[in-house]
Amino acid sequence: MLFVLPFFLVVVAFLVVPLGYAFWLSLSTKSLALGTRFSGLGNYVRAFTDPVLLDGLLRVVLFGLVQIPIMLGIALAGALVLDAVTTKFAMAFRLIAFMPYAVPAVVGALMWGFLYSRTFGPFADLPTLVGGDPIDFFSVSLLLVSLGNIVTWAWTGYNMIILYSALQGVPRELYEAAVIDGATPVQIALRVKVPAIKQAISLAAIFTVIGTMQFFTEPQIMARFAPQISAGYTPNLYAYNQAFAYSDFHYSAAVSFALGFLVFVVAYAFVFVNNRRRGKRA
Repeated sequence: MLFVLPFFLVVVAFLVVPLGYAFWLSLSTKSLALGTRFSGLGNYVRAFTDPVLLDGLLRVVLFGLVQIPIMLGIALAGALVLDAVTTKFAMAFRLIAFMPYAVPAVVGALMWGFLYSRTFGPFADLPTLVGGDPIDFFSVSLLLVSLGNIVTWAWTGYNMIILYSALQGVPRELYEAAVIDGATPVQIALRVKVPAIKQAISLAAIFTVIGTMQFFTEPQIMARFAPQISAGYTPNLYAYNQAFAYSDFHYSAAVSFALGFLVFVVAYAFVFVNNRRRGKRA
């Protein structure tokens, strides 16, 4: 018990107490006339009917529906290539692919902001080399694409390493049996390797969905370059601005808990459906 006590105290002090205090804040409101008063679920009703929050949530969902499959597809392809090449090349490629994840998110977002910039960056003027018009990466039509590129650049290597590690645990006898049966390298990859690491793919997908629902750093930093990124561009950004821009800590806490509940529901539903499918196949 004494060995567990320090860990228990840290969890209580830095997790349970802050969460409890935030939940208490979410159940009350504050005004100049009446001060702080208990409002029950009023903040939650406001959150689930707030058009700004709902627009931000819809934007994140649409963003994830496009970005997540692309990123996981690239990560899976990279992992399969790594598993098929020589050890020395694999080690160098793993290091290169993982480097973007090692870059702090704020630094990465700032770097891409300058690369996208029409004033400082090289990318915007590339079409002019062939007689085209400069690209405005911060336009309304390209903004989500630009943000998606940053997220994909930062997290593809991380997911690729997860999938590659799972591939290392697949028995080599399966590959040898497939070769004896006349399977091509592509058939081995798609029909042997991919089914063997489905659990790792599901794990990477769950983490990615949770991360997408918490989308914050990239739009918060890119707002310096793209004024059209509003205070409610994403749910997390909306909660942040409610607290630190408008000093409405009570509503911000409610938005945060509402978002946490939605993330839990989505993650649980994903795991439940995945387990049901595995159970039927078994």
